Order: sequence, then structure tokens, then C-alpha cells
Amino acid sequence: MGGRFAIICAVIGVFWVTTGGTVSKAVASDIIDEWANVKTPAAPELKPVTVDPKTTALLMGDLVTPLCGKRPRCVTAIPAMKKLLGEARAAKVAIIYSTPPNTTAADIIADVAPAADEPSVQSGVDKFFKTNLEQILKDKGIQTLIVVGTSAEGLVTYTGGEAALRGLNVVVPVDGMASIEAFAEQYVAWHMTHAPIVSPKVTLTRTGMIKF
Repeated sequence: MGGRFAIICAVIGVFWVTTGGTVSKAVASDIIDEWANVKTPAAPELKPVTVDPKTTALLMGDLVTPLCGKRPRCVTAIPAMKKLLGEARAAKVAIIYSTPPNTTAADIIADVAPAADEPSVQSGVDKFFKTNLEQILKDKGIQTLIVVGTSAEGLVTYTGGEAALRGLNVVVPVDGMASIEAFAEQYVAWHMTHAPIVSPKVTLTRTGMIKF
């Protein structure tokens, strides 16, 4: 027994010397330690999308003054979302709005405000949670959901992800998923095109690349 133990110790000693004692450091390393050395992956490919207006809905998410109105990136994205909204309405696409807690549809920025017959749901980042959003989509025969709004790491990730998990095709225009900072949008663009189960249902695009 003593001889076997001595051999094991000797092998460990040789391994330690040959690796320069770096094993412990490698095992202990985590993403925070590696943060500065992580290389940004290549940008996901943007794809043109042609949708069927009869089975498509546009979710205008949380574009309220107390939220979007205080985020420069969101304010900058409003014209693109306004144009998309106009094109969707002209094609008779179903339009659905969402608002965050403690706000109402009256708080939605005027340029993209809902029409009288366009429904709105209220919840946190997941607009399916404790709302009738899923029922609204089912009643309208929706198979594809275009998601725009703020923020990318909140509304787009959670509501878009939940829509994909429910079997819907999800279209995410990168110029319509405003956040507080650019990194959040970059992360979400990568996440939505790489996340298991979700990514096969997601198409990353721009508002100008969507045809009705």
C-alpha cells in the first residue's frame, strides 16, 4: 500500500512540474477572470423575412414615456418602429401592445400609440405571464410574432423566448429592440440566434427587411 501511494505522489509531482503548477489556476478560473480576454463572436446574420399578414402579429412592447422616453437608444429607434407599425397596419397585421407594471396604454409614446381596437397586455418582462396574450394570439390564428420594444435583455429575450417555446415563429428586428446600452442589444442578438430550442424559431432581421 505504501509503495502504491509513493508512486501516485511521484506521478502527481511530475505532472505538477511539467505543467508549471497551472492546473489549480485553470480549474479555479471563471468568466469574470476571463472577461477581458473573451473575444466577441462574429455578428449574427440578418435575414430578410416575408410574413403572411393573416397569421402574423406585431408586438409593440413597453414603449411608454417613463421607460422608452428616458432611454436615448429607444428614442432613436422610434422612427424605425413607427414605420414598421404603419406598414403592418396597412397590411392588416394584428397589432398588440404591452405595458410594464404601473403604467397604462395612455403612457405609450404618441408616435407609436395604439389605435382604439388594438389590445394591450400588462406584465413584467415576460408578457405571457399572468396575461391573456397567448389566448389573443390563438384567437387570431397567429403563427408568427414580430417583437419590438424595450428592453432587449428584458422584453425581447423573455417574451420572444416564450413565444418560441410555444411554437411560434419569432421575428426580431435589431433596430427595434432598444436597450439602455449597446452591449445588451449585442448580447441579445447573439442569444436569440444561439439559445437551445429558441434559436431555430427566431429570425434576426431589420425593420426594413420585413415584407408583408
